[in-house]
Amino acid sequence: MPRISRRTLLAGLGGAALAAATGCTDRRPSVVASDGFNASPSTTPVPPVTVNAATGPVVVPGAPMRVVVLDTDVLDSALTLGITPVGAALPARENRYPEYWPASRTAGIRLVGPAGSPDLPTVRALRPDLILSNQTRDGDRYEQLREIAPTVLTQTTGAPWKANVQLHAQALSREAAAAAFAGAYQKHAGQVAQALAAAKVSGRKVSLVRFVEGGGIRVFGRQSFPGTVLTDAQVGRPDAQNVDQSDFEIPPDQLARADGDLLLYATYGDPGLSGADATLASPAWQALGAVRGHRAFPVDDQLWFQGIGYTGANYLLDELQRFLGA
Repeated sequence: MPRISRRTLLAGLGGAALAAATGCTDRRPSVVASDGFNASPSTTPVPPVTVNAATGPVVVPGAPMRVVVLDTDVLDSALTLGITPVGAALPARENRYPEYWPASRTAGIRLVGPAGSPDLPTVRALRPDLILSNQTRDGDRYEQLREIAPTVLTQTTGAPWKANVQLHAQALSREAAAAAFAGAYQKHAGQVAQALAAAKVSGRKVSLVRFVEGGGIRVFGRQSFPGTVLTDAQVGRPDAQNVDQSDFEIPPDQLARADGDLLLYATYGDPGLSGADATLASPAWQALGAVRGHRAFPVDDQLWFQGIGYTGANYLLDELQRFLGA
């Protein structure tokens, strides 16, 4: 299977959204821009929608246009489904939007503070007609958020990302587009699995490691966003990570649990404060089989661990295929 460039993949994703929108008759008519995303919607009213969120039923405006997203999963959902939010929160150690999105897609988004602690006056000033987040981040301020605009929260983020996208799509009146992306992703995952099998590398076990400022050295199991993508590509995991957990911290003297046939690692926050610099220079790290075999690679944290959605997942599949040499 030919590898997909980020530009080509984004063009394909925009085409999928356009195709889905074309087949949807109960949504607001729109003009489609040259990049395949909705540009200037008509004023045709769309009835309100009731969404069964983690907090219970929430009535949201049909086809909302001024959306604020308060975590990276809902940022991916909105942009993937053709909605550019008016405001977004980013993780505390981030000050830029994910680079797997072109700057043209994120340039107009107002930063409303850190995820888990957004600046509510800034959110209010944006006059949103919908707020999207999850209970893990914003459950304790749900009542304050719903006073600003209808607020739809999923229970959590990470492993249930596919179901979460469906809920986001319902709130955004983009169910048909979401279904198109889901189908395209499953097809892509199947193609990558076939390519890995043909190259006789599908049996290699992939380790996922993240150095987290304030959170130590973390390894990721099957119940995580990147873990689910590896499962969809039929890629195995090292025994220590082949567990129904999202992630867990390991002390430096247990680095052997981070080993694999392929080791992918990322850093969140300052490399010095996260322990990345010290660990990568340590004898224990250098002794790992993947490191000795030159099969340990750094990856973009904003993509692999924060890009929780169909666009992020498609990029993960493409990068995984490249790392495994298929």
